[in-house]
Amino acid sequence: MTTAPIIRPVVRADFAQWFPLWEGYNTFYGRSGETALPEEITQTTWARFFDADEPVHAMVAESDGKLVGLVHYLFHRSTISIAPYCYLQDLFTAEATRGQGIGRKLINAVYEQAKLAGVARVYWHTHQTNKTAMKLYDQVAEHSGFVVYRKML
Repeated sequence: MTTAPIIRPVVRADFAQWFPLWEGYNTFYGRSGETALPEEITQTTWARFFDADEPVHAMVAESDGKLVGLVHYLFHRSTISIAPYCYLQDLFTAEATRGQGIGRKLINAVYEQAKLAGVARVYWHTHQTNKTAMKLYDQVAEHSGFVVYRKML
């Protein structure tokens, strides 16, 4: 990376470079091979970024004309706040560029978008084994102490 990355909204022309980052993110969380996301989910997710009626958004980190990171986030209502919340759903940087502050820049860009939208809180989940990322997260947010439960239906 010779130039500092810029953080910007994703554009339709980014798909070819966004997709390998998306695949890397999903592979990191065990969604590959037989457990890979169906193509329909990827295509629907991509389309949502460009649908004004969807609360789902995407930004990318670009350096020297190459995408080196992505972040996806969505706004939603809450029963305990008038202002909406922002869920930072996906954050991923290219392996070759890790440790260079790109993840922090992507998180801060989401914070800025949330402020512009009048959002009261930004939050996210990570797996307890993601210790490297948690070192960053501990610097840019506070651990809520909540444990996530889920049931696939």
